[in-house]
Amino acid sequence: MQIYFPGNSYRTPAFVPRHPLDVLAFGTRWGLYSGLVGAVLEARHAALDGVYDDEFWARSSFRVMRLIERCGGRFEIDGFDNIRRLNGPAVFVSNHMSTLETQVLPVLIAPIRKVTFVVKEQLTRGPLFGPIMRSRDPVTVGREHPGRDLMRVLDGGAERIRRGISVVVFPQSTRVTRFDPDRFNSLGAKLAHRARVPVLPVALKTDFWENGRLLRGFGPIKKHRTIYFSFGPSLPAEDGTKRVHRRTIDFIQRRLSEWE
Repeated sequence: MQIYFPGNSYRTPAFVPRHPLDVLAFGTRWGLYSGLVGAVLEARHAALDGVYDDEFWARSSFRVMRLIERCGGRFEIDGFDNIRRLNGPAVFVSNHMSTLETQVLPVLIAPIRKVTFVVKEQLTRGPLFGPIMRSRDPVTVGREHPGRDLMRVLDGGAERIRRGISVVVFPQSTRVTRFDPDRFNSLGAKLAHRARVPVLPVALKTDFWENGRLLRGFGPIKKHRTIYFSFGPSLPAEDGTKRVHRRTIDFIQRRLSEWE
């Protein structure tokens, strides 16, 4: 698979040509979202044809990332070497701000480690995103029965990890721009403990792409806000669930404070 980011960090170049859709949309959100729809339709078609593999997924994700840059987004990403240092699969535990990270994380992780996500079950059933999500073999949760969801993540996540597939977990119940440690549960640390693999903490700041009022995934974009991703050093499961969870929160809080 193509390696899109060979170094430990990446920063959007100072000059990036504007995307034609951004010009036609006068710099509004609709230039970005029009391009996103095209990328999603291409991915859906590939998934229905059975050819939406890891390489296609990463390439599609990279297309969206480039579209964001050409519509005014500026990325600062670090910690790729921490992914490369993993000796096997891991549980990536991240805060969750917007739709942006679900679109971009695949190209940041998949070329280095096979990966899937924990997602809402309803996302695998929709006519647009459903075929794409199902092709990624995600771990699904219903969000109606917490106890049942816990077992689905622990059992389903551990099964993926046994097959060499890392799992991305967003422990927050929903996308929020303000990080609240009290609402950041220890699900990722528990999965890592069950599967005997490390947690790799991920801090991100993606409020460039705000949540919408009517269509939650299609809110305003704020071009003055830099987009940040940081992959921290792995935390061994042997350190214990509570300590790993606490250190994950500490990493995310520290990076968010540095980006303010």
